[in-house]
Amino acid sequence: MGYAEVNGVRLWYEVHGAGRPLVLLHGGYGAVETFAPILPALAARRRVVAVDLQGHGRTADVDRPLRYEALADDVAALIRHLGLVEPDLMGYSLGGAVALRTAIRHPGLPRRLVVVSAPCRRAGWYPEVLAAMAGHDERTAERMRGTPAHQLYERVAPRPGDWPALWAKSGELLRHDYDWSAEVAALALPVLLVFADADSVPVSHVAEFFGLLGGGHRDAGWDGAGRPSARLAVLPGHTHYDVPGSPALPAAVLPFLTHTVREPS
Repeated sequence: MGYAEVNGVRLWYEVHGAGRPLVLLHGGYGAVETFAPILPALAARRRVVAVDLQGHGRTADVDRPLRYEALADDVAALIRHLGLVEPDLMGYSLGGAVALRTAIRHPGLPRRLVVVSAPCRRAGWYPEVLAAMAGHDERTAERMRGTPAHQLYERVAPRPGDWPALWAKSGELLRHDYDWSAEVAALALPVLLVFADADSVPVSHVAEFFGLLGGGHRDAGWDGAGRPSARLAVLPGHTHYDVPGSPALPAAVLPFLTHTVREPS
């Protein structure tokens, strides 16, 4: 574990386990600890590289806005800096969006992609979730003091006083509109989408996202020959907020990463 200097950011990363690399990206206001409950299961099969994104966890903020594109370029630069060969990439929520942008902006870099609880366009969130995101600012940061996310930030952040700034920058990011549908449809790597059955993203958007990847258009046939390279997992009994720590997550992800998947034609 340690820091890597990439794109003007001292990016914190930790390495656990051995085998083919799997890069993990946490959600908003989180850190590598987001995946602590499932890390042993993942590290038993993979060389897990968990990353703290700009302004999160042990990675101090820098003088630039939070943008999915910049965060994706940081992840790509880290992969190259560490010399990771054909890594798989998995991100949750904010990290899911960053993982998706990494695959879009750096084709051929990740081998397979896992997007957990993140839509492919901003309007894919429920309206009430979008309304809450629009209110993320320094005042919200004050109300969130004492929460588990704040306690973790205070414990590990190089500058704990940056907590309000993180919320202000995150709010600006979350209010920024995007629609990556066309780029998703053009992806040329196997993708697994994972959502909770009571997620912050409606099932209608989940189906749309999966459809862009070639899923859900036809019967796969008795021999599975018509199965798309993309996969979809909906985890029952979970919400957006508890899915990254659920044992059901590695149970869904590891077969996708380790079993033979028909590559897109």
